[in-house]
Amino acid sequence: MLMQADLGKPYSAHVIVLGNEKGGSGKSTTAMHVAVALLQAGQRVATIDLDSRQGSFTHYIENRRDWATRAGIKLEHSRHFCVARGFGMRLDEIEAQEFGAFAEAVGAVEQTHDFVVIDTPGTDSYLMRLAHSMADTLITPLNDSFVDFDVLGLVDPTTFELTGVSHYAEMVREARRQRRLVDGGLTDWVVVRNRLSTLGSRNKRLVGAGVDALSKQLGFRAIDGFAERVVYREYFPRGLTALDEISEDTLGQRPNLSHTTARDEVRNLVEALKLPIDDRGKRRAAARAEWAASSDKPLDTHGLLAD
Repeated sequence: MLMQADLGKPYSAHVIVLGNEKGGSGKSTTAMHVAVALLQAGQRVATIDLDSRQGSFTHYIENRRDWATRAGIKLEHSRHFCVARGFGMRLDEIEAQEFGAFAEAVGAVEQTHDFVVIDTPGTDSYLMRLAHSMADTLITPLNDSFVDFDVLGLVDPTTFELTGVSHYAEMVREARRQRRLVDGGLTDWVVVRNRLSTLGSRNKRLVGAGVDALSKQLGFRAIDGFAERVVYREYFPRGLTALDEISEDTLGQRPNLSHTTARDEVRNLVEALKLPIDDRGKRRAAARAEWAASSDKPLDTHGLLAD
């Protein structure tokens, strides 16, 4: 059996992993918005989908490319890979296939990109554990309910006090230990509370108290994510995000207050993640913005292309 530590970590790219063993938590939506935010900041971004069976992240990116071509608009794109699941009669053969495909994808971008954003499946698997052991930043989206909180911790049904740590949290703890053994690096674990109610409620208060207590025990940061908004589901068929320039032509309807609020949510989330966005990337973003705004005059292209 291959060990997680065999792959190591990219020498230059900052690895962002989206992980949660429960489906429907918003991993792919969060991954897409983080990737586009980094692209718009001038960073060189690669994306990897490890959930080839569901393929939500890959479909999102394919929709984005198709819609940009169909609508004749310019949208930022990452270099994308979808790692297929292994097949065979023996577990070691399956894991060897998956390891090889994943290592090939990482090797293709580790020296040429600033960030690698990896979306993982909602089940415990070899590839999922491998990705978690490589993470510089681990983002765990969590719907704001005790149904989803159960993937991290256990609570007393009477007092709602924390009574234990769940399976996924234990897996993350082991993955972080593996990471330290490989290169001494630390993983910044960020739990993102999605589908937050805009109104105060007993559930919101109790879940928040549980997350705060668990954050001290497990060493993660908890931040607010996305509220329950229809607009996030509307973006998917065309591969759009709240950060794109939304108009009636691009979205098929006139933008409203919900679209503006969603954009603010995403910007606040990306800022709270505290990702290492470098000055070189910011200069590239500024140069590209100037280039896009200049249609009738020459422009110095120094710094426009990725170095």
